[in-house]
Amino acid sequence: MERTTHLSPYTSHHQTTTKHHPYSDSGGTGTCPDDDKWASKLLRECAQAISDKDSGKINHLLWMLNELSSPYGDCDQKLAYYFLQALFCKATESGQRCYKTLVSVADKSHCFDSARKLILKFQEVSPWTTFGHVASNGAILEAFDGETNLHIIDISNTLCTQWPTLLEALATRTDETPSLKLTVVVTAAMVRSVMKEITQRMEKFARLMGVPFAFNVINGSNKPLGKFTKEELGVQDDEAIAVNCIGALRRVEVEERGDVIRLFRSLNPRVVTIVEEEADFTSSRSDFVKCFDECLRYYTLYFEMLDESFTPTSNERLMLERECSRSIVRVLSCDDKHNIGLGDCERREKGNQWCERLNELFSHVGFSDDVVDDVKALLKRYRTGWSLAIDQTDPNSNSNSGSGILLAWKDEPVVWASAWKP
Repeated sequence: MERTTHLSPYTSHHQTTTKHHPYSDSGGTGTCPDDDKWASKLLRECAQAISDKDSGKINHLLWMLNELSSPYGDCDQKLAYYFLQALFCKATESGQRCYKTLVSVADKSHCFDSARKLILKFQEVSPWTTFGHVASNGAILEAFDGETNLHIIDISNTLCTQWPTLLEALATRTDETPSLKLTVVVTAAMVRSVMKEITQRMEKFARLMGVPFAFNVINGSNKPLGKFTKEELGVQDDEAIAVNCIGALRRVEVEERGDVIRLFRSLNPRVVTIVEEEADFTSSRSDFVKCFDECLRYYTLYFEMLDESFTPTSNERLMLERECSRSIVRVLSCDDKHNIGLGDCERREKGNQWCERLNELFSHVGFSDDVVDDVKALLKRYRTGWSLAIDQTDPNSNSNSGSGILLAWKDEPVVWASAWKP
């Protein structure tokens, strides 16, 4: 069973502004905006003006937002800053060019040490990613009970930080220690650049744990994920297969998601674990204002969480916020008809939407009481505000545990985790 403390192969303008303006009622406290705060009001007005093609109002609101926003200010100012960029790109039809520039700049500055530091610090202060790791590892370990030849196909971009605890759990099994093959399908360019270092660290850690281990990396950016075959993924008939997807399915083009699910079914896995952020940028993609409102709702929660989890001058917080800027531009100002690159889609879907897709070929597997207890124990390690909820939105679920579990921040669902079997 998943343990929440473990060894790991991974352990080895910055001034805050204090602008005050007539639209702010936060008093410079740094708290994030509610619906009645100035940033949300101005941003929504600007989005509506863009939808109405009211050029005079667009220019006026963009000017106001530019004057009031800052990437180093309070939460209102940060939201205004990053959404202003997307609104400007939408208004000027420059989204594709801006997005490519943002990605290029991020790629050039990306290295293993900075990526490792960022992920580990985020996991230290927030369960945003560790929630899915603990839930998925628990489901995978239970599905592999009694098996000796294991193969996990990992379609995630979390630098393999999920797997040290699973290797520890395999090493301490009461029966014979199984062999594990881990196949990582990399869909993000920034992750590909650090996979050599990750491979060395994972192999070294597996030797330390005494687990027979093989590590394979597959470039998933050359063709659509749903077009891969069992042979290309290295699947053997004598292996017990698990497919693990954390934050990866949203990067698959919406029209190709059915192909990916059919690929998973063709592998005849013991379990498929899926973790996605609880937001819907898909059903409203033809309605700019509706999509904007959902995007603003989701990122307001995320920025609020960062605001309360990190110190105001944290470099890691600034890096996470800059990652958001790329996603916001991609969702709001890039035309889906122009495929920027494989793996660049940011069309999130909520748990009930993923359930509709998965129910065609899979049955939901409820998380056991032991796994739920592990997740609850994990949340106790973090500051107050985090909670666990059962997702009951799928009408086809026959499980008492619903169609998955939800991580909630101040009672608002933010991450959905689930497990499925053929």
